[in-house]
Amino acid sequence: MSRIFGRIAQIGYVVRDIEASMEHWVAHGVGPWFYLERCELDHFRYRGADSALEMSAAVANSGDIQIELIQQRNDAPSLYKDFLDAGHEGAQHVAYWTNDYQELYDRALALGYTVGQEGSIGGGRFAYLDTEKDPGTVIEISDIGGTKGELFKAVRDMAADWDGSTPIHRLG
Repeated sequence: MSRIFGRIAQIGYVVRDIEASMEHWVAHGVGPWFYLERCELDHFRYRGADSALEMSAAVANSGDIQIELIQQRNDAPSLYKDFLDAGHEGAQHVAYWTNDYQELYDRALALGYTVGQEGSIGGGRFAYLDTEKDPGTVIEISDIGGTKGELFKAVRDMAADWDGSTPIHRLG
């Protein structure tokens, strides 16, 4: 339990082939996956400047921990691109979820954290703090109020009862 952010809710993996990664996780009993081939971002900023990020994302749960897979689809500036360009692939961030996003965001900035990238998808804000000292140590904070929180709860509940059938659900 982090005294600043709460408990880790998600581990995010940046991958070069999201479909192969989902199949890998399914083979290890993790699923079902909810896959959005083209995420429609409301906005996205990298190091304070607008960036035209295009990405795919998939989520599934292993117990209470959500696994997120991200594949960047273009060369727009992002922490995902930085991670891949450094020769990494795999666990890139841990995420903490909150229903009071602005309070947590403001507290992180007041403690000296800086934002590496931030944006919004479906009205749900997120920020990746510039904390990577070793590969995989980026901290994400994410607003789970509204429909995003409802979706994440449904994903967790479906994983708890998953019988192995229909391992990938394509959204959008």
